[in-house]
Amino acid sequence: MTGALLDLPEKLLPWYAANKRDLPWRRTRDPYRVWISEIMLQQTRVEAVIGYYERFLSALPDVQSLAEVQDDVLLKLWEGLGYYNRARNLKKAAQVIVNDHGGVFPQTYDALRALPGIGPYTAGAIGSICFDLPTPAVDGNVLRVIARLTALRESIDKDKTKKDVTAALRDVYQKSGACAALTQSLMELGACVCVPNGAPKCERCPLRAECKAQKDGSWTAFPVRDEKKGRRIEHRAAVLLRCGDRFALRQRPKNGLLAGLWEFPHTLLAAGAKDDDALKAALSFAETCGAKPRELIRETAYTHIFTHIEWHMHAFLLDCAAMPDSFTWATRNELESTFALPSAFRPCVDKLLTELN
Repeated sequence: MTGALLDLPEKLLPWYAANKRDLPWRRTRDPYRVWISEIMLQQTRVEAVIGYYERFLSALPDVQSLAEVQDDVLLKLWEGLGYYNRARNLKKAAQVIVNDHGGVFPQTYDALRALPGIGPYTAGAIGSICFDLPTPAVDGNVLRVIARLTALRESIDKDKTKKDVTAALRDVYQKSGACAALTQSLMELGACVCVPNGAPKCERCPLRAECKAQKDGSWTAFPVRDEKKGRRIEHRAAVLLRCGDRFALRQRPKNGLLAGLWEFPHTLLAAGAKDDDALKAALSFAETCGAKPRELIRETAYTHIFTHIEWHMHAFLLDCAAMPDSFTWATRNELESTFALPSAFRPCVDKLLTELN
């Protein structure tokens, strides 16, 4: 495979210099800032990350401040990005950097990989972008580019395929002498030209003359992927209990899905539950917990998709006469400023509490 990739720097680097997007994390080689951007960009669109990135760095400008931040503050800064273990691992890694490395970011691939939450891709990105190490950052975008370029028949979901692509690119990196730009250019090509959905923009691609998939129009066959299992569907009734100017919250367990985050109370429904079933379950829940429901104010329905689960949510805002001690009772302002609500419950606020007197 290496032979087919040797011309990458010659073709790709001039294209990148002329076409790269102006993104805030590309204006620095500070490993702290590059690290934060790479973790945020996992599973999240660039457009969504920019605001989070700037807000996060304004609050936590260096590794010391991240190591010392309170968990509730950290999770509030991360609210809406999802995959909250990413944020927790950021703090754990920052503490390792402070305690074991004197606050100085490690500068070798192996030391980067040893940090909590840093896998091969992130270590490769930091190593190449910040320290010019010949450490490719191989993610889905890069695998797609290489698979189409070389008509790679092996599934990119297999660890062996990822390792083979990484090894081939490492040889190219070592010969190029431009490790940072090569990593950025491969990322850019996969994100903006050799796109995953819809037709790739081959007319704009600097590698089109060498691309095997482009030559015979077989781009839809690449990359090869393992067959994915369908998501499990769960129906749930979410209950927003309002008493006066306060709303009931509870904290999730420290392990498992959405670990340690705040949520509105909700209950699992039987498969195929109807709206009436969901309302009955919500009222029953409110009665059982001692909230003494008085009136249904609003209701809504929406779907939230996790990696392996879909939550089909029926959400109800109930006015109540009591505030059971089993819940934390927050004002509307505290819902926005203090408590980190995962995206699975954000529509409850947006759809049920907007313009509420």
